[in-house]
Amino acid sequence: MPFTFERLAIPEIILIKPKVFLDQRGYFLETYKYSEFLEFGIKERFLQDNHSKSVRGVLRGLHFQRNPKAQGKLIRCTKGKIWDVGVDIRKGSPTYGKWVGIELSEDNFYMLYIPVGFAHGFCVLSDEAEVQYKCTEEYCAELDAGIRWDDPEINIYWPIKDPILSDKDAKLPFLRDAKNNFIYGDE
Repeated sequence: MPFTFERLAIPEIILIKPKVFLDQRGYFLETYKYSEFLEFGIKERFLQDNHSKSVRGVLRGLHFQRNPKAQGKLIRCTKGKIWDVGVDIRKGSPTYGKWVGIELSEDNFYMLYIPVGFAHGFCVLSDEAEVQYKCTEEYCAELDAGIRWDDPEINIYWPIKDPILSDKDAKLPFLRDAKNNFIYGDE
């Protein structure tokens, strides 16, 4: 199996470690294989790929897309290093408002699966970083939403000071005020 799957403190968020084949030419790895993800229980198919480039100190998030076009995401950092975070925003969930964070980098090749019902964000720890992620739904501007990166009730540890934010992200609501239609058990 070219992947190792590891459930994190919030078990729906999954750390994926691909098998990397290194030799004098460089490396090769599979970044996604439907049959193996399905065997582990990740049954969603991905419909859109995204790619971002950011400089040190940029914080993107926390983003989600509401139902009926909610997105699960498979995230990887292909250049540089990021701190990647998923937040459970499913009302009624035993881990509602809790978060999980992990370092993803071009060196560790790790990927993070964040399912529907979670907000996602990351900050850049290297001089620059490129992040690629697959989404289980296509982007829909009318359902695009988010929550503040510094919501004190969530209390995420971000390993940077004074992040660089977009105007949109700086104005996002706190979780308690967010337009969120996720209910635990309805995923």
